[in-house]
Amino acid sequence: MSVTIVVGGQYGGEGKGKVTYCIAKEKNIRIAVRVGGTNSGHTVVDENNNKFILRQLPTTAILPNSISVLSAGSYIDLNILKEEIKLTKISNDQLLIDENAMIITNEDLENEASSVLRKEIGSTLSGTGQSVLRRIQRNKSTKLAKDVEELKPFISNTKEFLFERIIKKEKIIIEGTQGFGLSLIHSPHYPFTTSRDTTAAGFLSEVGLSPFDVEDIILVIRTYPIRVEGNSGKLENEISWDELEQLPEFTSVTKKMRRIAKFDSKIVKKAIIANRPTNIVLNHLDYINEVDRIKYLKEIEESIAQKVNYIGLDNQCITSI
Repeated sequence: MSVTIVVGGQYGGEGKGKVTYCIAKEKNIRIAVRVGGTNSGHTVVDENNNKFILRQLPTTAILPNSISVLSAGSYIDLNILKEEIKLTKISNDQLLIDENAMIITNEDLENEASSVLRKEIGSTLSGTGQSVLRRIQRNKSTKLAKDVEELKPFISNTKEFLFERIIKKEKIIIEGTQGFGLSLIHSPHYPFTTSRDTTAAGFLSEVGLSPFDVEDIILVIRTYPIRVEGNSGKLENEISWDELEQLPEFTSVTKKMRRIAKFDSKIVKKAIIANRPTNIVLNHLDYINEVDRIKYLKEIEESIAQKVNYIGLDNQCITSI
């Protein structure tokens, strides 16, 4: 078993990108797979304190000698991808794109921009949902990565590539997007969800590997869960940033102020059932007064009936406990 899957346990913004980067460094994992579309930005800070926000590539793309894979379940915005290739300075042989990955077209972006999705469910209007819809419709408007001339140097059968690496016992990490509470299929708050499943099983399906290949599922949660601004759905125990006495966070995609709430064990316990994590990461522990952190951590573990294995502070790699 060679595959690690990083999955969110709340509503996104849990720090999956940072966790993927830190685990890859800790375990010397060279191959990282990103799934989903550009509606989720993952933030990572490198050893020189440089901050990167990536919406298309895995966060490990900033590591030397890494290999980034965009799976068949990816939804690609060509402009964003080109910007991130330039930003991370990865070479052609460090990026593989599955031939069946979907292309987000200008029409997808225009359709979402002219829709009521932002008003009704807090959509980020990235075009991902429209691209998912076109894939399901299976009509002539569908555009796959293999149909784009400028992507030809990167096109590959990524399933075969990954399987060959698994046979050679190389480690692979899958960087999931968004959080369990946004799953189109499993969220208790439908229709206030994203357009895809956001469980470990869903991510693995988008990559095209077997459950028998998985050795580690890392569930990432945060001390104070967030949702995107506006009418984005229920957020239990919602509070204001003033009540928390913290500077507000802003989403990396829409740049809007995030909604925030006190910890809710119910959504996390649902995520644990759906994902059966082998490890749990608790991020944003710096939001808790330092003298109260051990007590708070024990309360979280009791409320979710599972041990927390790693903790994370802002702009620092996670630490095992």
